[in-house]
Parts: sequence; structure tokens; C-alpha cells
Amino acid sequence: MDKPGKMLNRSLLLTYLYLLIYIMLSSGVILYNKWVLSPKYFNFPLPITLTMIHMGFSGLVAFFLIRVFKVVSPVKMTFEIYATCVIPISAFFASSLWFGNTAYLHISVAFIQMLKALMPVATFLVAVLCGTDKLRCDVFLNMLLVSAGVVISSYGEIHFNVVGTAYQVTGIFAEALRLVLTQVLLQKKGLSLNPITSLYYIAPCSFVFLFIPWYYLEKPTFEVAQIQFNFWIFFSNALCALALNFSIFLVIGRTGAVTIRVAGVLKDWILIALSTVLFPESAITGLNVIGYAIALCGVVMYNYLKVKEIRASQPPPESILDRTTKEWKMEKKSSDLHLPTIGGNNNSSVSDDHTASDSNFDEEAPLMASSRLSHIGRTQLNSHAS
Repeated sequence: MDKPGKMLNRSLLLTYLYLLIYIMLSSGVILYNKWVLSPKYFNFPLPITLTMIHMGFSGLVAFFLIRVFKVVSPVKMTFEIYATCVIPISAFFASSLWFGNTAYLHISVAFIQMLKALMPVATFLVAVLCGTDKLRCDVFLNMLLVSAGVVISSYGEIHFNVVGTAYQVTGIFAEALRLVLTQVLLQKKGLSLNPITSLYYIAPCSFVFLFIPWYYLEKPTFEVAQIQFNFWIFFSNALCALALNFSIFLVIGRTGAVTIRVAGVLKDWILIALSTVLFPESAITGLNVIGYAIALCGVVMYNYLKVKEIRASQPPPESILDRTTKEWKMEKKSSDLHLPTIGGNNNSSVSDDHTASDSNFDEEAPLMASSRLSHIGRTQLNSHAS
């Protein structure tokens, strides 16, 4: 009975490791983008160009992973699905990245993270307008609390900039539209996209959308001003952004969307603290902290209501210990198939164990076909049967 306990400890350690990697990569990408775009540091004030580099690099890596190395199989994509789902999602995705990166030119990282507390408000309003959510009194009061906290935090901002705030808020609502459209359009079509297939279809389309404003807004800047371009800086920046997408996939695959929300709150606090140390102009005031704390209370209450609603509509999930024990037993059964059979007839046992491994679906990893141990058991069964 020690084996399930050891597997449980290893599973928890891996989960915490993935959470740590996600927080570090997410914080690193944001601080890196700020350093690259800020006129006081690397001085590359072209946010559309930086976003296009990210999209082009991500799309290229996804192409090689799918078409050359065949790590995952492409999703069956029809022209109708591409036109009605992928193109609108890509447009809002490109817009959210464009406006979000442009905000770094005008306001501090700390204030940007405080404004990001508006994301649940934007998502809720867009969902109500699109008919995917209902206007409930308790959620609406939480949204008012979040909005009031952000207003107080903005009032206490020392270097408040209307243009930068407008860019950031616009990017937040564009991201909210992308999230709601992803839920409405892709789920209705029955598609399930992991980060590799998502980047494969969405990144090139986002690159095309970004090319249009880039041609009119930033291309003339290249012809007039002398912009420094360091290959290794932009390559490492794009690599960090790509690694962040994969880390989000790993965290959701091992825990769930709720855990990544909690980790996101922790990441915001870490970013606010780090930005004040790395960028002296990101000084925060007591009113900033009070306003953000009020907004954060609303965000936490909103997440609690959402989790409560999801749990009420679903059967109780297996505990980690029960699931780990079941997977350990399944792995043991599958490995026992390699031992000599006394009766000389093991066809029935192969069939029974294969059925058991197929039914062991990891409910907390909707983007994965099965958990790691289930995949090991299935591989051993298939090789033995053949």
C-alpha cells in the first residue's frame, strides 16, 4: 500500500512544480515585454511588431510539431468552422495582445496588473450580452465591488495615463470576447483544441490580422527611425511566450481552471512586488493597494460562486488518492500481462484489462485523452496483444 502513497506525493510535487513554472513564466514574459517595449530600457516601442514575432514563431513551432514531428494530430477543420470560429477568435486574440502590449508604453506593470482585475467583469458582461450567462444579483454585486476597487486603485495611481488605461481596458474586453466566442463557437462545433493545435490554426490567422495595422502604423517607423533589433533578445522573448502557453496546458491538465485562477491571483501579487523593484517608476501608493485589495475580494467571491455553481451541476469527482490508487492498480494489472500465464490462454484477460484502461478517463484533464498512467497501461496492453 506504500506505492499509491508515493505516487500521490510525486503527483502533488509535479503539480506544484508546474504551478511554479507557470507563475515564473507568466511573470517573466510580462516583465520581459515591459523591458523590451519601454523607452527607458531596450527601447523597442513597436508593440504590434513584437506581437507579430510571437505569433509567427508560435505558428512555425506548431507547424513543425504537427506536420513534421507529428507530436499531435491536426483537428479536422472545415472551411465553415474556420470562417465562423477560427477567424473571429483570432481577430480578438490578436487585438487583446496588441492593445495589452501597447499599454506597456504608457503605464506601469503594477497598474496593469491592477487593471486586469476587471477581467471577470468584462467576461461576465460579454457573456450576458451573448446570452451564455444570466444577469444574477449576487454576481452583479461582485462585479460592482471589483469595479469600485479598480476605480479606487486608478485614483491612487501616481503616473495615471488615460491612453495607456484605455489600451489596457480595451485589450481586456477583447480577451473577454475571445473567451466567450471560444466557448460559444468551438463547443457548439464539438471541437477540442490543445495549445499546439490552437496555435497551429489561430497564430497564423492572428499574424495576418496584425499585419494590416502594422503596415500602416509601424512600418513607416522602420523607414524613418533607427530601431535596434537584437535577434537573441527577440528569439528568447518569443520562446518564453511559447513556453508560457504550454505551461498553462500542463497546469490545467493536472489541476483545473480553478487552480490556475488562484495561481493567477498569486502571480499578480508577485508581479506587483517585482515590478516595483525592477522598474522604479512602478511605485505604488497605499490607495493603490487598498483599491486592488477591494477588487481582489470581488474576484475571489466571483470565483467561489463559479466553483460552487460548477460543483452543483456535476457529480462529485474522485479524490486524488482514489484516482491514484485506481491508476496504480491498472498499471499493475497491465504489467502483470507480461508474466507467463499458467493456463496458456490470456485472451480474455487482455480484453478485460483493455476495457478497464479505456474507461479510466482523467476528468480533470479535458484536453488530454487520458492520464499518464492510463497511457502507459494502454501502450503495454496494445504491444502485448499484437
